[in-house]
Amino acid sequence: MTASPLVTGAGLLAPNYHPLPVTVATGEGSWVTDVDGRRYLDLLSAYSALNFGHRHPALVAAAHHQLDRLTLTSRAFDHDLLDPFARAVTGLIGPYVAGPPMVLPMNTGAEAVETAVKAARKWGYEVKGVAADRATIVVAGGNFHGRTTTIVSFSDDEDARRGFGPFTPGFRVVPYGDAEAVRAAIDETTVAVLLEPVQGEQGVVIPPAGYLPAVRAICTEADVLLVADEVQSGLGRTGTTLACELVGVRPDLVTLGKALGGGIVPVSAVVGRADVLGVLTAGTHGSTFGGNPLACAVAIAVVDLLTPGTLQARAAELGEHLATRLHALAEEGLLAEVRTVGLWAGVDLGPTHAGGPVDGRDLCERLLARGVLAKDTHGATVRFAPPLTIALDDLDLALDRLADALR
Repeated sequence: MTASPLVTGAGLLAPNYHPLPVTVATGEGSWVTDVDGRRYLDLLSAYSALNFGHRHPALVAAAHHQLDRLTLTSRAFDHDLLDPFARAVTGLIGPYVAGPPMVLPMNTGAEAVETAVKAARKWGYEVKGVAADRATIVVAGGNFHGRTTTIVSFSDDEDARRGFGPFTPGFRVVPYGDAEAVRAAIDETTVAVLLEPVQGEQGVVIPPAGYLPAVRAICTEADVLLVADEVQSGLGRTGTTLACELVGVRPDLVTLGKALGGGIVPVSAVVGRADVLGVLTAGTHGSTFGGNPLACAVAIAVVDLLTPGTLQARAAELGEHLATRLHALAEEGLLAEVRTVGLWAGVDLGPTHAGGPVDGRDLCERLLARGVLAKDTHGATVRFAPPLTIALDDLDLALDRLADALR
């Protein structure tokens, strides 16, 4: 028998990520420390899952308290935090959806989107009267809603699709930001329009101001559900509780995730019209871990942090500062384009100049060398999503280091 070759620890992980060369060991607030003791400012916040920073005291306390009580029952039984969770989440999000609210808890953002897709289809068949197995959903080009087989079926990212077919039918892709294209794609089979109010993975792409209100009106006219994917944009990131608030739009369903778990446990949810989510009856959809006691405890604490509105206001205020500084770098010729909303930014690099970064990955590696964590996307774009709790001095320190990396 031939001995097996030695496999390193890294070789045991499936290579589905290309992380930056840093191994993080501890985190506190906006700072993390690697295994060698070097500190870094975190400007990614785990793609907005850490909106409240690493180990926020209120969230850690809620998790510790619940760990000593109960962690899982499955949904075969109720537990004493399930109703408080529902009341907290619908209390926070309910005013921003179109109709009396209901919530269905899940675990990940992709699961929330899958849940919304299933609920929209079932509503289409049972309430709207769409012919069986004919339901269609209109989606936007450049979208990112997750990486399940159904979700990548309507992605136009070839890295996400290549090698994973055959794909799930029933989706129509139209250009993002074009409301008339949405109108043209709707017919008697259409049950929903699924959109990100801001396309985060695409590089914080913000649609024209009239886009979402126009789509809302089109959906209402056609008796079609508007589903807003706020997994990245929701829960304070844009300076409001939901990004849809910025343009006064109330979707029929909202998908939440990432920040709902406070960076401690995976928590997601679909929140929206009770007459839509109510079509999901016992046995039609579920999750063993969805709405577990530990997740509910943390999510309730997250809602408590957001209810006063101070974090949203802080994100808006710091976001103005972030925008001012990034636009100054663009005016200096160091950035080709800057897009910001709340405390969230996407920057595009221009043509390579002497000594400057070659692409987004290069810039992120330069930032890493200067003690700042950020992540590239789609080649020449880098996203910044600092914790909403970041100190102004720390934000300025990170931006100073960005300017140095660009120069």
